[in-house]
Amino acid sequence: MLEHGVFLSFRGEDTRASFTSHLYASLQNAGLKVFRDDDSLKRGDHISTSIHLAIQKSQITVIVFSRNYADSQWCLEELVKIMDCRRALGQVVLPVFYDVDPSEVRHQTGEFGKAFQSLLNRLSNKKGIHHRVGKAVRYLLNSLSIYKEESPDQVLRWSWRAALREAAGLAGFVVLNARNESEAIKDIVEKVTQLLDKTDLFVANNPVGVETRVRDMIQLLDIEHSNDVLLLGMWGMGGIGKTTIAKAIYNKIGRNFGARSFLANIREVWEKNDGQVSLQQQLLFDICKETTTKIQNIEAGKITLKDRLCGKRVLLILDDVSTLDQLNALCGSRKWFGSGSRIIITTRDMHILRGNRVDQIYTMKEMDESESIELFSWHAFKQEMPREDFVGISRNVVEYSGRLPLALEVLGSYLIDRGIIEWKCILDKLKKIPNDQVHKKLKISYDGLNDDLEKEIFLDIACFFIGMDRNDVIHILNGCELHAEIGINVLLERSLVTVDDRNRLGMHDLLRDMGREIIREESPKEPEERSRLWFSKDALNVLSEQTGTKVVEALALMLPRANAKCFSTKAFKKMTRLRLLQLAGVQLDGDFEYLSRNLRWLSWNGFPLTCIPTSFYLGNLVSIELENSNIKLLWKETQRLENLKILKLSHSHYLTQTPNFSNLPNLEQLVLSDCPMLSEIEKLDEDLEQMESLTTLIANNTAITRVPFSIMHHIVIPTKYHRFPSTFPVFEVFGWSVAQNFNFLMMQQ
Repeated sequence: MLEHGVFLSFRGEDTRASFTSHLYASLQNAGLKVFRDDDSLKRGDHISTSIHLAIQKSQITVIVFSRNYADSQWCLEELVKIMDCRRALGQVVLPVFYDVDPSEVRHQTGEFGKAFQSLLNRLSNKKGIHHRVGKAVRYLLNSLSIYKEESPDQVLRWSWRAALREAAGLAGFVVLNARNESEAIKDIVEKVTQLLDKTDLFVANNPVGVETRVRDMIQLLDIEHSNDVLLLGMWGMGGIGKTTIAKAIYNKIGRNFGARSFLANIREVWEKNDGQVSLQQQLLFDICKETTTKIQNIEAGKITLKDRLCGKRVLLILDDVSTLDQLNALCGSRKWFGSGSRIIITTRDMHILRGNRVDQIYTMKEMDESESIELFSWHAFKQEMPREDFVGISRNVVEYSGRLPLALEVLGSYLIDRGIIEWKCILDKLKKIPNDQVHKKLKISYDGLNDDLEKEIFLDIACFFIGMDRNDVIHILNGCELHAEIGINVLLERSLVTVDDRNRLGMHDLLRDMGREIIREESPKEPEERSRLWFSKDALNVLSEQTGTKVVEALALMLPRANAKCFSTKAFKKMTRLRLLQLAGVQLDGDFEYLSRNLRWLSWNGFPLTCIPTSFYLGNLVSIELENSNIKLLWKETQRLENLKILKLSHSHYLTQTPNFSNLPNLEQLVLSDCPMLSEIEKLDEDLEQMESLTTLIANNTAITRVPFSIMHHIVIPTKYHRFPSTFPVFEVFGWSVAQNFNFLMMQQ
């Protein structure tokens, strides 16, 4: 990302043959890579794109201010760019005042001021400079937004004045006579070497997408304008690039601080013998260069750090923090650090950042498609784009990776120099068994969950509940005594699940595959000995061979109607702990008493029977979803289901009768969409007062033309509506949610 160590800005006619030439040679002799902006090569008034990039990609800029520096529009535009990079990217700027006093530069007075006025006079006689105002306006908006009412030419001039004032206010070197030139050059080279000698961290051979994310982070750090001690968190799932970005920031802005420290892999080091103390010892050395003080234990280390770090302006990066204890040991209080310090915390756990009250949280951005293709290509082909014959399959690999940088790098390196047939075989295998390196990295987040309940929730979501409504899943898993609301919140904080704007649960594809691989590893060769069966081939074999065991807690078999299969209910006989059952395109023959009495969730798309058999025990069910079924009525004999909260019978075209709702006292959702033969909700008028839990009633596209009179006590309808248009809005009153579902609604007069 950085091409030059030093960018040298100067006015050629003043210093090229003397001071700047000697300084350039001395910097090169010190082993530094220097970009010299020689204005003898300049054409026109405006700096080129190559100069812009050279400034942007340098670590330090040395500006040699001389008497005629401000007589050059090129130099001043270059200066504006330099100061812009200082603010936006945290670059170090070192001014050298050669035969000119800093105050003359700051206030544009004396010989320096005359040179500046000479340029302004020439510009006043020129036309066509207005198109240059864009950069000036951008500069002013960032620093001096007081000149909004000025003309374009005035704004341009004010931008130069602002840059001169800012640069002249920085600490630098004053060279007022030839006698101290050699000594000054020696001091400048020593200072630049010292700044660059702070060991940088390796970021990446191909830092695709790094620079834009670093720029976003630096803006949040507010280095120039705040002297407070600021804490900033970087949050995202494992493998998304938090450490890479943190290293790049460390290299980019570290020289702006009196000292800096990057504590890597804290979660891993913390678990080693003496790991906790070793981290404190490293921090003490990095910031104070202290080698004589030996920290005996973690509490003593806190006191030592508090005493030694106080007053120092530092950049501290705490990488891969997994507990609040780690933060307390390494960053116990803002008071430990001097004003202007910045502490960056990378973590997979949002709770840590909230618990430590950080000032800003940067959520890691997912790579876009072009970035993903480029990063993958550098690892798979050692070039920016895929080879022509590999373009299609490369996109397939990128899609499989979910644009996760870790996976793109690992898979690219694994596929390099292999033929396209091998690629296809490997990709097919990956869809069944994840890459081990990626799996282990992602599994760290799973292993770090607080207890087995959270792990069970994660595995259930990975295998069965992706895309489902969060509240429905909470109901179902609470029925399994998993305390799902708290558990799902933890998974959200750990970047293990997501929730979209429609309240549906989501999960990165590789996290999903990681969870499913954990289940596969329970019994690699015998699916019936796994706790969850979601892969159709495995579930099909277990049901066909009737090999199910008590180990199986959840099973899904989703077949297309054209390939529907029939199994004996005896296939479930030994699955006594089965709590989640999801079927589609399946028929069961035999006595339903063999199905588990522990079922909490029954989702059976295309249920083939006209009613649920009496022998099927439903007492523990929380959710019954029988969509696209042949149901005419749910059951013939009355069943009291006190645990049932969700009943969905949508698209059941033969349904004519609803159950007695007085036996469903805790029902919260009743969904009867597209049941055209259903003309009334039986005895709902009588049951309403007992159904205090009911919050959702959806019955669109049915034959229902009236709702019970008593429902009026729960709903307020505008009087202009008697018959609803299909777009009639949802009303939520007194806990009720009634959609645009009734053809006619009786209204109170």
